[in-house]
Amino acid sequence: MDEVTISRAIVESYMKDFMEAMDVDVAVAGAGPSGLVTAYYLAKEGIRVVVFERQLRVGGGMPGGGMMFNRIVLQEEGKRIFDEFEIPAKEYKKGYYVADSLEATSTICSKAIKAGAKIFNLISIEDVMIREDDRIAGLVLNWSAVSWSKLHVDPLIVRCKVAIEATGHDAEVCRLVVRKIGPKLRTKTGEVIGEKPMWAERGEGEILENTREVYPGLVVAGMTANAVFGSPRMGAIFGGMLLSGKKAAQIAKELLKKD
Repeated sequence: MDEVTISRAIVESYMKDFMEAMDVDVAVAGAGPSGLVTAYYLAKEGIRVVVFERQLRVGGGMPGGGMMFNRIVLQEEGKRIFDEFEIPAKEYKKGYYVADSLEATSTICSKAIKAGAKIFNLISIEDVMIREDDRIAGLVLNWSAVSWSKLHVDPLIVRCKVAIEATGHDAEVCRLVVRKIGPKLRTKTGEVIGEKPMWAERGEGEILENTREVYPGLVVAGMTANAVFGSPRMGAIFGGMLLSGKKAAQIAKELLKKD
């Protein structure tokens, strides 16, 4: 076995995909359930979409289920998306379904990649690129290990027409925007309001309303949307996350038509 050939195969194939990802239609920050679902619905329509995930694994909070019991719950509307992805979910009681969180995560990731989305893990969003029209024009990237090691290493940039933040509770990209250009988000305060304590019913009910363009060219989805607009967290129920990802894809498509 030729070790150099193995190494060349890895580097050449990775760099080919990475080079293609440097100028795309949509760039998604975060490969949690909402980010992956967003990527799937965009990619299957031939839209060039790339996802950047800061962690080693994808799935966000989904693989851990509820307190490391690898099961998740979803409601009727969310189950329809699982049906489309061919992920089994058993009815627990009327209106509530239980699914294996590991199967769900791996299947959604696989479906997104097979649809044409490119996913890169261990890459963090360090900054955003904004041009004269005050619109997001790209994302600034660095290896996650750089920030974890507290090294000073200059980043690289990918250009996109639309950016979608699905980083989760911390709403990192939106906080970057506020820190760099001031309170200009489309919230009551112009800033990230921050998520409220857990209230699953209310959080699930508000997540779709919160999934929207929060700054020109920047759409928020999943728990990021609730954190930005000050809605409660939901816990290990994921229907709203899936529906939010699907809506974010629809919003991105509409924004691309205007471009």
